[in-house]
Amino acid sequence: MKNATLETANYGNWLGMKFIYVTGTLGVLFLVWALFSPALIIPAVVFLAIMGYFFYARHVFSYSGKSLQSQISALVLDNLNWQGNGKALDIGCGNGALVIQLARNYPKASIIGIDYWGKGWEFSQSDCERNAKLEGVQERVSFQQASASQIPFPDESFDVVISNLVFHEVMDAPDKRELIREALRVLKKGGKFVLQDLFLIEKYYGKKDDLLDLMNQWGVGQVEFIESRNAPFIPKALKLPFMVGTLAMLVGQK
Repeated sequence: MKNATLETANYGNWLGMKFIYVTGTLGVLFLVWALFSPALIIPAVVFLAIMGYFFYARHVFSYSGKSLQSQISALVLDNLNWQGNGKALDIGCGNGALVIQLARNYPKASIIGIDYWGKGWEFSQSDCERNAKLEGVQERVSFQQASASQIPFPDESFDVVISNLVFHEVMDAPDKRELIREALRVLKKGGKFVLQDLFLIEKYYGKKDDLLDLMNQWGVGQVEFIESRNAPFIPKALKLPFMVGTLAMLVGQK
């Protein structure tokens, strides 16, 4: 029997362990306090129930669990109509999953992934580079640190721009619609884009029709709004507003 196992890529988890640790700790603390004040059993049960929900959600998202994370990510590339010649950009690449899959699907393409890789996430540039090497695509992909609010490339640099569940997390952009505009800035005229985020949150993006009208004013040639929250593989328990219940895609051509 071999003592070592083959090294595999690690794409992290969208739901950090901090949610489980915090709610679990509060639940235990209230449970202890309930020994002296029985009424505190109620918040104890509530926090422990929330911890259980987050534990379930993390398992469902996990690549080693139900792999919902990879299924949701796959929707981006499933809706990308591209011949695979040229340069592509993934905004908010995390641990490089979409960059690597894009490189696999389009062996003639050159792909760049950018991310801020802030604290509290299970993602890093070194993990991206390690994953790309393990998947055998390191020669055609690259990664660099950057914010989605200030993409460090000239106008019309890319033939394709994609992004998955990133824009709502960008803290230095109060108006999330400007992140869409910035993504389109670096896309060539006639280039393809697939952007997936919590686009049904109106306080971030406004009403769907208003958002599409705004994109038309920016000169976008074609755009379709797809409510990916309705994907049949997403469990009902995760279609809550604070999970992926507001998930949608902007798919089109500049």
